[in-house]
Amino acid sequence: MRTAAEDEMHDEFFPLVPAPEDGARWQAPTDVEQHLYKLSRKGDPDAYLRTLAIEGVYYPVRLDHAQAAPAGTHPMLTTETPDGAVVAQVYTPGLLPRPHPVLVYEYVTLGALAQILRDDVDILAVNPATPCEQYFPAGDEDRDAWFDLHGELFDPDALMDRVVTRRTGAPAPGPLLHGLACGAHLCFTNGDAWNTAHWHGMGYRGERERIADDWGVHDRDDWLAIEERLLDREVSPWYWDFVLGARHALTRAAPGARVDPERWRDTVESTLRVRAQETGTPTDDREFGEFTGHLRALVGEILRYEARFRADGLLPPDGTVRSVAAWDLGRASKMARWGRGARYATESEMRTAIERASAGARDVYDSWEEFSAGYVLGRCLHFDEERFGSWYTTVLDAHRALTTDPDSPWRTVPFHLVP
Repeated sequence: MRTAAEDEMHDEFFPLVPAPEDGARWQAPTDVEQHLYKLSRKGDPDAYLRTLAIEGVYYPVRLDHAQAAPAGTHPMLTTETPDGAVVAQVYTPGLLPRPHPVLVYEYVTLGALAQILRDDVDILAVNPATPCEQYFPAGDEDRDAWFDLHGELFDPDALMDRVVTRRTGAPAPGPLLHGLACGAHLCFTNGDAWNTAHWHGMGYRGERERIADDWGVHDRDDWLAIEERLLDREVSPWYWDFVLGARHALTRAAPGARVDPERWRDTVESTLRVRAQETGTPTDDREFGEFTGHLRALVGEILRYEARFRADGLLPPDGTVRSVAAWDLGRASKMARWGRGARYATESEMRTAIERASAGARDVYDSWEEFSAGYVLGRCLHFDEERFGSWYTTVLDAHRALTTDPDSPWRTVPFHLVP
């Protein structure tokens, strides 16, 4: 069990956001809180509650209680008013404070909250001590109504595949913000605010389950290892960029000329044989021949993907993919945040990793569009197997949204940083 780093200690257990001065307009962190602020000022608690049923909420838990909780149990912080009423407090994502060493937040739908809330809780306080606070009775009939609203309104798919941007509390322009933008594909897919550095994600338990199930990360050492491999671009097979690099070398030798596919294949094979001889690797056995054949075939696969990319507007008419580095670097940007949400990473480790992802992307690419094409090709080579199925179409949707939405990081964050 690691101890909290000195730079992680702070007093912000819960949000404390002062109300705007009379007549002033409050700029909420995200569109959700802005909508709730409008509803609270209108005095429309029913519409407010319906919004919570659509979005879900986060509740605070002591970290040691969350770690010790058996599966299927849901410890939750509650408070008591001077007259003895028990209050459970929940928050919408834009108002969550920066992670604290002894406190975590868990995500829950309104329907699930209706089932796990203790019977002695009298009041549900939503976003307390903020301009969009609202309070609801939490009796049996009230919780039954929450459960019904969940059944009517909650659609997890509607929370995904969208550009979400923080209006306040985002990092200033620089390597950290740029590095956050490198994870925009996954932020779009998961419906996360792309420029949130104080990461809670799916909640403490949800973030741990996410990277355990999808990445085999079960502790801090696992997270450190996979994050480093992603930043070093070692998760994707090395030979993807080896094949792309062979074409790039031919292009440099004859600028403006179209690279003949067969010459590209021959260059891949001859370069591979030279490297094998340099390292003493046998080149006359079946295994080497099969590997050489696989790399020659990979040239055709890349060409077919690029042709589809050009037809779909992901590449310009004469465009090609320079590198698939973005596939690892984009995931490294999100893995840094996932590790922080799971409490495997310190604040400084997360930020350093995100800034390294930024530097790596800027070393390889010249634009967000180039970065995105590299990410998409990496994803397709990893999962799609030339089916042009959902592994491709969903990330194509992300590319189109991220290159056109006015709130997208790729429309607001310059790819190259100003010194």
